[in-house]
Amino acid sequence: MALVRLTILLSIITAMSVLSIEAKPTIKKEVYGKTADGKSVDQFTLTNSKGAEAKIITFGGIVTSLKIPGKNGVMGNVVLGYDNLQGYENDSFYIGALIGRYANRIGNAQFTLNGKTYNLAKNNGENSLHGGPKGYHKVVWEVGKSFVDKNGANLELTYLSKNGEEGFPANLKIKVIYTLTETNDLKVDYFATSDSDTIVNLTQHSYFNLAGKGDILNHQLQINADKFTPTDKGAIPTGEFKSVKGTPFDFNSLTDIGKRIGEKDEQLIFGSGYDHNWVLNKKGNELSLAAKVFENTSGRTMEVWTNEPGLQFYAGNFLTPPFVYRGALCLEAQNFPDSPNKNNFPSPILKKGQTYRQTTIYKFSVKK
Repeated sequence: MALVRLTILLSIITAMSVLSIEAKPTIKKEVYGKTADGKSVDQFTLTNSKGAEAKIITFGGIVTSLKIPGKNGVMGNVVLGYDNLQGYENDSFYIGALIGRYANRIGNAQFTLNGKTYNLAKNNGENSLHGGPKGYHKVVWEVGKSFVDKNGANLELTYLSKNGEEGFPANLKIKVIYTLTETNDLKVDYFATSDSDTIVNLTQHSYFNLAGKGDILNHQLQINADKFTPTDKGAIPTGEFKSVKGTPFDFNSLTDIGKRIGEKDEQLIFGSGYDHNWVLNKKGNELSLAAKVFENTSGRTMEVWTNEPGLQFYAGNFLTPPFVYRGALCLEAQNFPDSPNKNNFPSPILKKGQTYRQTTIYKFSVKK
């Protein structure tokens, strides 16, 4: 009888021990390296109770790795990255980074605000791209705080973009919160305030491959948009809103990315494939489904939800080693390219006293 009691007691203790070590969201901080000019860079590893993991470094606010379960619970990294800090410092593809002050292109690298013309760095032909040569992807962000709450594991990054930086006016205070949720979502919340009028367009520039290898031509893509903004040869929008119907740009139903990417379409020739802004079907700044990607071998699906008016789909047309040509895709939630110079596009102006807010969520699931 005593042996039975002892066995029961040991079973209870074992059960209590298992409960006490039940997986919970965690955050781990470690030193990642030093920049060429001697600035320390940290890496934060966010995990949830299901084993999903996001690694983010303070240099560029870059997501260096994002491990998500696939079929049979197999974990896999679904974003491109380098092996070390020097790779990111020398990178020209904006791999995994936070982008600003103005994501995408500004034509002729200039714009006019309140009657004054501002000249920016020309780092994409005659145009300005992604905030200039040293945009937010090339600076070390401060850590506001890292914490676990009911939403999951959170990392708050901050940056002060000073007046005149890369040619942009006003001192802009930025806060970005990355959240890895218990439902395997990576949520990105952006906030910014300015001491005078300026323009703002922030985004996240991760390259996704849901299979974790090969190219993305067999990935299926759906974009919730009836129109896109065609461009000239320099990738600057013409100002037109063109229907996707009957064109290779119609992704209103899940379609293989490689199905029409090689067609002799003028816009595909200009972009060397897909590298365009879609006008999302939505009312106002509601948080809504912008796009869905499905990859059959892994079973992974990724949905992109945002309150932004546009989505830039880039098919990795210019990726070179160490990466695979068209080995990943970008879905950049954003205002439209060249909005500062297009009166019929949504205004990118942030006035003094206002707060810029943006939310984008990458939601992951698995098809059994």
